[in-house]
Amino acid sequence: MKVLSILILLGLAFISALATPDVANDKRIVAALDTEYQLAVKNNDAATMDRILADDFILVLGNGRVLTKEDLIKEARSKEITWEHQEDSNQTVRVWGDTAVVTALLWEKYTYQGKTVEKKLWFSDTYVRTPNGWKYVFGQASLALPG
Repeated sequence: MKVLSILILLGLAFISALATPDVANDKRIVAALDTEYQLAVKNNDAATMDRILADDFILVLGNGRVLTKEDLIKEARSKEITWEHQEDSNQTVRVWGDTAVVTALLWEKYTYQGKTVEKKLWFSDTYVRTPNGWKYVFGQASLALPG
């Protein structure tokens, strides 16, 4: 009976270990996915953006403007923006179960309608775990930082 109890406890511990999410691995996956997304934006890679963004994705800009997945995909396909820089730094990923938030400092430099714009801003990108992997569901960007 004692052996059976020990085996049951070991079995429960094993099942619990399998059910416990690997937060460090989730952080690596989401960090890589967000870096891949930033590169896709820089390259106007609509296919990669489409794969990463959830269908009901929204982005809220610092000025209050709201963009949807459709808006961002259309913008990438039009190639109206030519990106020179779309790189982030100071990336931090936090995971709570099936939700992850990436915060980072973004450096953008692009040309739109003949005008070159360069700025830095902070952003937060929210990802959720779905049956098809992590999806980017919500983004929020600050206003451009001074100087």
